[in-house]
Amino acid sequence: MPQQLSSAPAPGRPARIAAGVLLGLTIAFLAAALVIGFTGGETWGAVFGFVPVSLSFALVGALIAVRTRNNLGWLFLAAAVVSAASVAANAYAARTGVFGLPGAAWVGWVFTLLLSLEQPLFFLIPLLYPDGHPPSPRWRPVVWAAFIGGAAELIASALSDVNFGSNFAALRDPVTVVAPLGALYNAATSIGPLVFLAGAASLVVRFRRAGQVQRLQIKWFMFAAAFAAVVVFVVAATSNDLALPVFEFVVPLIPAAVGVAILRYRLYDIDRLISRTLAYAIVTGLLVGLYAGVVLLASEVLDIHGAVPVAAATLAAAALFTPVRRRVQRAVDRRFNRVRYDAEATVAAFAGRLRDAVDLDAVRADLLTVVNQAVEPAHASLWVARAPR
Repeated sequence: MPQQLSSAPAPGRPARIAAGVLLGLTIAFLAAALVIGFTGGETWGAVFGFVPVSLSFALVGALIAVRTRNNLGWLFLAAAVVSAASVAANAYAARTGVFGLPGAAWVGWVFTLLLSLEQPLFFLIPLLYPDGHPPSPRWRPVVWAAFIGGAAELIASALSDVNFGSNFAALRDPVTVVAPLGALYNAATSIGPLVFLAGAASLVVRFRRAGQVQRLQIKWFMFAAAFAAVVVFVVAATSNDLALPVFEFVVPLIPAAVGVAILRYRLYDIDRLISRTLAYAIVTGLLVGLYAGVVLLASEVLDIHGAVPVAAATLAAAALFTPVRRRVQRAVDRRFNRVRYDAEATVAAFAGRLRDAVDLDAVRADLLTVVNQAVEPAHASLWVARAPR
């Protein structure tokens, strides 16, 4: 069962109701966006947008908010509601291309304001992870910088057409009080990435000062963020058409990892997960290189064409998969999953000593020592059945 982050009492009924309302609003906005988009003839990719991202943040945020007294739950819920509302507003205003909807221009204007609110909410997550507070009071200016940047972006979007016309070419910005505040808008939008980088730096500071539990929590977040970034980068480098769909399905891994870490559900599995991911990535790279090398050698050097080089490369990769995986996994465990590697080494050493053991009491004591070192249980005992007389 998941454990609470601290010994503090769980949030009361008002908090649970508020979390349920915010989750319901997120789902309602996303459902409205899908209905408006599909009935307007939009494609699946255009309508689906950030639906998985918004929904994943909302679900994890609600779970954190009702289970713990962690501000990240409310930050996730706020980000999800604003994101879902922007998706719905964008679908409503963009519907003008099919047939006009009442107040489409004003809804598009609201959409530009919602985009300004998303920036501080999402970019502050690394800074406030995992306990919902900055690492120390020294980091509070970063929080203020995020909100000041969001406020400046909001003012620029509200009073001038700096973001409206680029999103809704068929509409006219209903509020153009001043000339386009492009300089203010660009300066405000540049603050967000800086806040995110500061949050990433704060995670490094936290990790160096943290205890075992918080280090594991940070590992979960960093692993999910790094995995999502690498996958999106690789896909984007090979196919621009697949970049957005992959982004929509990979980024939800980040809130999922946050939920696992904060609720401490299978928290200690992160080292195993990292080692498995690295091992299979390395094995895949080696086998792909081997496959390409064999095919190129056969076709370019030996002048053998057709299905023979492909079949030979496939058989070689299949035959080498298991031995390569074992060697790579052992090397990765030695570096990134030391607990498992040490446990296996301890068990192997015990098995070697057991071959020459003759004293039952010594074997029993040695076995209990090995179990305590390998798996670190809270309690261990050994029962030995005596032979019948």
